[in-house]
Amino acid sequence: MSRRKRRTFTEEQKAAAVEYVGSKGKTVAQAARDLDLTETVLRRWVEEAQRPAAVSSVEKLSQEEREELRRLRRENQQLRLERDFLKKAAAFFARESS
Repeated sequence: MSRRKRRTFTEEQKAAAVEYVGSKGKTVAQAARDLDLTETVLRRWVEEAQRPAAVSSVEKLSQEEREELRRLRRENQQLRLERDFLKKAAAFFARESS
């Protein structure tokens, strides 16, 4: 059996396929057969369409916000490393003094 060539779909095509599943009352498997799609990809599109918008809020960040988020995450990581180092140093000197 030969492999099918990978196809690409626009957002409009994906939305239409998801609408087809919802409006016709068909299962994902039936709709996938009708639309000549794999069941897996259609199921993923349906799940993405049902996912709340808040989940994808990171995608809606501006470039400046993304850069700030990266900077803050790096800073947070550095502060954690420094905190852990100071904890170990304090434990070391507490053992030395007793």
